[in-house]
Amino acid sequence: MAPLVDIRLPDGTSKDEGFSADHTAWNLGSMLLVQQYAPAHSYERSARKLRSSPIDHWIFVLPRTGRAWTEVNNRIAEGQPGKVEFRSLGHPFRGRATESESVILYMPRDLFTEAAATLDAKNNSVLLGNFANLLIDYVNGIEARLRTLTAEDLPHVIQATRDMILAGLSPSRGRGVEQQMNVALMERARRSVQRNLNSPDLTPDALCRELGVSRTRLYQLFEPSGGVLHYIQKRRLLSAHAALSDPANRQRIIDIAETVGFSSAANFSRAFSNEFGYSPREARNVAAPARLAHAVSLAELDKNRSFEEWLKMLGS
Repeated sequence: MAPLVDIRLPDGTSKDEGFSADHTAWNLGSMLLVQQYAPAHSYERSARKLRSSPIDHWIFVLPRTGRAWTEVNNRIAEGQPGKVEFRSLGHPFRGRATESESVILYMPRDLFTEAAATLDAKNNSVLLGNFANLLIDYVNGIEARLRTLTAEDLPHVIQATRDMILAGLSPSRGRGVEQQMNVALMERARRSVQRNLNSPDLTPDALCRELGVSRTRLYQLFEPSGGVLHYIQKRRLLSAHAALSDPANRQRIIDIAETVGFSSAANFSRAFSNEFGYSPREARNVAAPARLAHAVSLAELDKNRSFEEWLKMLGS
């Protein structure tokens, strides 16, 4: 789980006692289903972790046993059997859990384009009642048939799961058509920026052409994000931060800077420091101990990174 969260043992527990957990992941293409058992622990997806591993999928947790308390922006959601927790991996969170078993769904943000604003507004919520029970029964049915599913079945499973979730989180009827269009347009713009992040042709004019909107409309769309150029630069800096924090990445800092569109090492260093509060070299030095620890065995490195690679490729 290191790519996503930092795990700590409960206070007063010695590391010598070990941490006997089980984590079985099933890759269904556009959804990961994880069967997990873990003893009591606390967990945190910090802002630094988010920069080092910029994954923004949605996570749906169906507890079988135990309880958990997760905090996002000072709001705590309590999970327990009979409820469904959901939160974004694109925002920091922290929490603690008792000894527990659960089924966890990882689903890419792009599956919920038309309901992005609704899910964002309800981030770190708990679903309960009839809808939660229906979703739990449905996921139980998928889990019971995992070994018999074929490649042809998977798109239908993903679609049905997505539709069930959206049915329980459908936007209110009072929501305006214009607002829905804005959300859909912003999601298209976000995907376009991410897809062309390393291209020198990623400019406001290019975005206008791809989205079929005027420059005024584009600037209005990105105004809440600090402007379109600020948004593009921030996404590029996050991509560079992830590369610098990757123990397997051996590129020079200047090469990483050029990859994300900076022609000057000085400009890159200045922008990076302004965004994160420390230099690119400091970001790489923090990752150095992990790089040394994993350099012993490439086979072990591949084994440890398989779940991370699944997460990065999810839905692509």
